[in-house]
Amino acid sequence: MTNRVQPGNIAVAPELHAFINDEALPGTGIAPDTFWSALDSIVHTFGPRNRELLAVREQLQQQINAWHKERREQPHDQSAYEFFLNEIDYLRPEGPDFQVTTEQVDSEISSGAGPQLVGPVSNARYASNAANARWGSLYDAFYGTDALGDLPNGSAYDSTRGARVVAAGREFLDQHVPLEGRNYVDIVSLTSKDGALVATFNDGSTVGLSDPSQFTGLLGSPEQPRSILLRNNGLHIEIQIDPSHTIGANDGAGISDIVLEAALTTICDLEASIAAVAAEDKVAAYRNWLGLMKGDLVEEFEKGGQTIRRALEADREFTAPDGSVLT
Repeated sequence: MTNRVQPGNIAVAPELHAFINDEALPGTGIAPDTFWSALDSIVHTFGPRNRELLAVREQLQQQINAWHKERREQPHDQSAYEFFLNEIDYLRPEGPDFQVTTEQVDSEISSGAGPQLVGPVSNARYASNAANARWGSLYDAFYGTDALGDLPNGSAYDSTRGARVVAAGREFLDQHVPLEGRNYVDIVSLTSKDGALVATFNDGSTVGLSDPSQFTGLLGSPEQPRSILLRNNGLHIEIQIDPSHTIGANDGAGISDIVLEAALTTICDLEASIAAVAAEDKVAAYRNWLGLMKGDLVEEFEKGGQTIRRALEADREFTAPDGSVLT
């Protein structure tokens, strides 16, 4: 085997060896010798068993291929096919009920049910877009699509359509995070008191949420929040408040946007949607993944004669009702 670096008893492509030593490990507290020694141990511990399983898979595939070739001119017989798969132990009898538990796994993976986005990690632009797309403006979605029943006309801002968007946003809040006996269209402010959301109306009356537990956090002070974070079915709804904003200035409560958590996670794909086989391809994908983990992934590209920059949005940090920091 040529053009390989040999840390211990394993052979590694030079570009992968350099990436791990020079980019991935710094800042982790793990020395290169420690990393490569551990990898060496893993490869030689599980490598033989892995080769055995691959051999079994190859044998099964050859048997299945031969079965189909022998019957290529015959109609498919499902019962005969299932009997054959059981005979070669490709299919096994169903065993007793069992449970699988998870430890030290994020709740979004271990116990949350919700949408997940998928993006190829080999493309920094697409990977950052997919990560950022976990959150999106409900106002933009209403305005720019046919979600209201029609599409916008022209490129100039349509204030009539904008009013419809705001009204639809209020209806969305009424449906998913309702107030106790009142509607969002009538509020003049949203604040927090004693860890609870408070909606105030023109007449000075106040109400809270029908389900107070949906209030998750805020940005800014309880008396003048810049953002209110609510939660429904495990996904967050952020009500952004900015009276100086173009939209917020014309809103009775200063609401400038409603931002939705559109997905629980983003799956960064290394195989199904891309072909990362060569060492340099894998290292490029690993480098993008490292950028996602460190939060410094950036991609610049030309479009329409302009240089466009894609980067990860900043982390969202809110103050929870109990005063703790929520990220």
